Amino acid sequence: MTKIKETFEQLKTVGRKGFIPFVSVGDPDLLTSKQIVLELAENGADIIELGVPFSDPMADGPTIQLSSQRALANGVTITDILEMVKDIRKKTDVPVVLFSYLNPLLAAGRDVLERAADAGVHGILVTDLPLGADPVREAWLGEGPLAFVRLVAPTTPAARMADIARHGRGFVYLISRMGVTGARSDLPPDLPATVERLRGATTLPICVGFGISQPDQAAAVARLADGVVVGSAIVRAAGESPDAALQLVRELRAGMDGVMS
Repeated sequence: MTKIKETFEQLKTVGRKGFIPFVSVGDPDLLTSKQIVLELAENGADIIELGVPFSDPMADGPTIQLSSQRALANGVTITDILEMVKDIRKKTDVPVVLFSYLNPLLAAGRDVLERAADAGVHGILVTDLPLGADPVREAWLGEGPLAFVRLVAPTTPAARMADIARHGRGFVYLISRMGVTGARSDLPPDLPATVERLRGATTLPICVGFGISQPDQAAAVARLADGVVVGSAIVRAAGESPDAALQLVRELRAGMDGVMS
């Protein structure tokens, strides 16, 4: 769990912001997912989110929903994803965070967090487990070997932001807008104020996701936050080809780095 903290400390030292792409593992197949993850690590990704397929991804828009369905049709499970992580660890040490709903974790067994850590996973984000919803399972995740990354919505009051952040590790994932995941043509006008409110509530790095799909958007978020998360746009590009996904990643990374130059 210290690997994520070290990554943000290193980024701060060199005046760079974290780029966190999302991969829907198993779409179109595990071999292609592994190829994309390794190439992301070589092309500017500082942390990589690995999407665990789930049959009812209620927080996701059509792009990731369909991707998740294709991965499930391929029979992909958390165990397969952990085996893939073990394999990529032979070539890269880029931190990875499992992005999952609660049910797949429960189905994988109580030792899934330990198995994930042993495989080389550094963090866990659970989309459908808000603070206070299930204290027993939150304790299981919070006391486990992975950094438990918590989500904050733009409508969250400052006091609750601070409470959420106190129960999280690694970084805080700020959802840029209400609704589901998916590329958008613009950023919410109140995003700067939301980031400022969250800054006053935590010392953890702040990473912003949901709706970011273009280099200028990534650059704008990089001016505000410590990290930029891009999911649906990369999944959509990967549906065309791994090369299309990597070209988008290079453009997003260049946009972010242009802010800091």
